[in-house]
Amino acid sequence: MSSVLYVLQGVTQRYNGRFVLSLDKMQIQRGEILALVGPSGAGKSTLLRLLNFLEPPTSGIIMFDGTAVNGNLPLATRRRVTTVFQKPALLKRSVAANIGYGLGLRGEKISPELLDHWLTRLGLQELRNQKASKLSAGEAQRAALARALVIRPDVLLLDEPTANLDPYNVDLIENIVREENQQNNTTVVLVTHNVFQAKRLAHRTALLMGGKLVELSETAVFFDSPDHPQTAAFVRGELVY
Repeated sequence: MSSVLYVLQGVTQRYNGRFVLSLDKMQIQRGEILALVGPSGAGKSTLLRLLNFLEPPTSGIIMFDGTAVNGNLPLATRRRVTTVFQKPALLKRSVAANIGYGLGLRGEKISPELLDHWLTRLGLQELRNQKASKLSAGEAQRAALARALVIRPDVLLLDEPTANLDPYNVDLIENIVREENQQNNTTVVLVTHNVFQAKRLAHRTALLMGGKLVELSETAVFFDSPDHPQTAAFVRGELVY
């Protein structure tokens, strides 16, 4: 089995005639945590949408686990990847119903034991019957993360999962992400504006600027001895979001 899970070759994405992403080549390793950093509008969220097969690229080739991504990608393959967005769209149901929703779409019913496991693991046990609309931002993000992880995805895509959350929720979510990666070899791609979060979590870190990949390297190298002057400036805090 190849250690490379995604290969992007000559990938571009254009909206209304404007290029928002242009990647000559990029690879994502199986079982790694990859942090995507860079200014707002750099193309990070667009890249996540491509990795989750939510839209096709304007041009170029995306390979996932050795298979070319196209409109005929099997549903079973699409279900191997899931995303937790910065503002999760939860159903107007209880926390418990939201957590079990993904399994229900697959024709499975969440067991009481599995539901209790995730409610406890994410500190939601006392909120199991609470309507999702009544949750705080941190509680809603934890519920969305539980809903994503209960289906055991091969790839977890996170778009600013802890933005504007208190330290308790940031720590809890980061620990869960780290544990899932270590215990289940879940590949994680994390978009974050928090460079300290990238340092804490990521095996490798990538800098996107103007839709282009400036640098992708081991996280320690990225922050301590980057190759590119733009990366060095970013690490020094000289690039304004």
